[in-house]
Parts: sequence; structure tokens; C-alpha cells
Amino acid sequence: MNYFPFAEYWWFYLAFTGFIILLLTLDLGIFHRKSHTVSFKEATIWSIVWVTLALTFNFLLYRYSFNKFGAEAAFQIAMEFLSGYVVEYSLSVDNIFVFVLVFSYFAIPAEYRHRVLFYGILGALIFRAIFIAIGAALIQFHWVIYLFGGFLLITGIKMLFSKETEIDPEKNYLIRLVKRFIPVTHEIEGKEFFVKRGKLTYATPLFVALLFMEATDIVFAVDSVPAIFALTKEPLIVFTSNIFAILGLRSMYFMLAGAIDKFYLLKYGLSIILIFVGLKMIWLNDLFDGKFPIVYSLSIILGIIFLSIVVSLMFPKRDKTDESDL
Repeated sequence: MNYFPFAEYWWFYLAFTGFIILLLTLDLGIFHRKSHTVSFKEATIWSIVWVTLALTFNFLLYRYSFNKFGAEAAFQIAMEFLSGYVVEYSLSVDNIFVFVLVFSYFAIPAEYRHRVLFYGILGALIFRAIFIAIGAALIQFHWVIYLFGGFLLITGIKMLFSKETEIDPEKNYLIRLVKRFIPVTHEIEGKEFFVKRGKLTYATPLFVALLFMEATDIVFAVDSVPAIFALTKEPLIVFTSNIFAILGLRSMYFMLAGAIDKFYLLKYGLSIILIFVGLKMIWLNDLFDGKFPIVYSLSIILGIIFLSIVVSLMFPKRDKTDESDL
């Protein structure tokens, strides 16, 4: 059963999108109008704000569903939103690794990183909406469920056994293509993405960093969007949980950027989560008469994340410099 068909709830998508645009406008136009280095305290406060907004939305969605569809359906809908939100938020950790690399590679000053991330998130919202719309159309065909599940299973196994590789932005095809048509400055030109020199317009390293982030987010979306469709068939839940998770990504970066290497086992936890949701689509749902209990799913996902973080902190990763001294 589809509780929120688009034909009946198009107004909600429109209102929700308008609300998100308002939040982003307030974010950049008022709270971050002046470029500055985002402190850990500020990032923590904003992280709490974004998470609180997501949980408040989930509560309101639960109350609406309770009055419209009854207690059982409302609980199912709320748990599906929460599960989707947790999965997307967790998979976003991969994005943070890329953010750290890109900002270091292009030597982006700390005070301009929020601006790059803001427009990167804005682009991510647009691309996620497109992916979700395509996924919602395809998921109507039962064979696509097995296709998505198999893809997630293979991706998770590949991630589990793959070695860490260095990412070189200069080898990215999109960036090389842009440099053929647009000259790029070697210096940071303040907060500008483009500058004019004579009759020519130059892109700055800020724009190249933004472009690389957009390209990598599209790759990540290929994993994350099918993963949420493994937890719910409601496009409205997929859309809203995805958007809320992405909105909190910037503040999570500023919180974790300096300590991201400490959670080195999280990569394996995320790959196990992808394997689990892949198995859920192609096997576990059928085993439980078409629907693996969402409470079990959420418990397993949270348990894997918690265990990955705890074990990472209990057994810190050995520094390569320390190993070379032995």
C-alpha cells in the first residue's frame, strides 16, 4: 500500500521544498553571511538543530499518519523515516572523507569551506531528488527490487574487501573537461567561484573543489538512494529523510573533520549495512512474508554503527609513522 501517492500529495512536496529553500536562505543569507571559520562548538549546535528538525518532522509525520491511517501504520511510517534518516546520515560519512581530501588538495581556507559545502549540498539536493524520482518510478517493477538488492550486496562486499586508495581530483574526467573550456586560476580569489581578468572569465579553485564534490556525491547517491528504498517503498519518506540527512552533512563535517581517522572501522560497518539492506531486498523480505520488520532493521543498523565506532575507539588505528619507526 502506498500511503502518500504523488497525485494526492504533490502539494506536500512543493511545501516541503519551499521550507527547505527557506532554511537554506536563512542559513547562508543570515547565519553565515560573513565568511568565517566554523568552530567545533558552532558545528555541534547546528548538528543538534538539524537533527532536532528531522526528529520534529518525524513526530509531525507520525501524528498526521496516526489520524489518517491509524496507530499501526503511523508507527511503521515513523520507523521507516527514522531508519532511512539513520542510513543516509551514516553513509554520508564517506562524503566527509572526500571533503577532507578535497579541501586539503585545493588548499581551501577554513573560512570559505562552509560556502563551498553550502552550494555542494544545494546541488546534492537537486541530484538526490532526480535519483529518488527515477527510483520511485522503477521500484514499481518487482524485478527492480532484486536488481537494487543485488547491486547493494555487491557494492557492500566490494567496499568490505577493498583497500584504501588515494583520490586524485586532477584525474576526474569532469574536472579535466571543464579545464579544457574554462581557464582556472592557481590562487584563491576570496570567496568567489569565478573572477574576470580582462575579457576572460576564470574559475577559481573553490569552483573546481565544488565541482569535484558534486561529481562524487552523484556516485554516492547511486548507493544511498537504493539503500533507503530497501527500507521503505514510500517516495515521500525516501525524499524527506534523504533531504534532512544531507542538510546535516555540513555541520557533521566541521564536527568530525579533525577526528574522522579515529573511526577507521566505520567503513566496514557501512559496508555491512549495505550488505544487510541488499539481503533485505532480495531475501529477508520474502522470508518474512514480504516485509522484514522495520524495528529489526533499525536495531541492526544502529547496532552496526555503534559497534564500529566503539571498536574503532577501543583499538585505535596505528599511525604509519609509528609503524615505520619499529
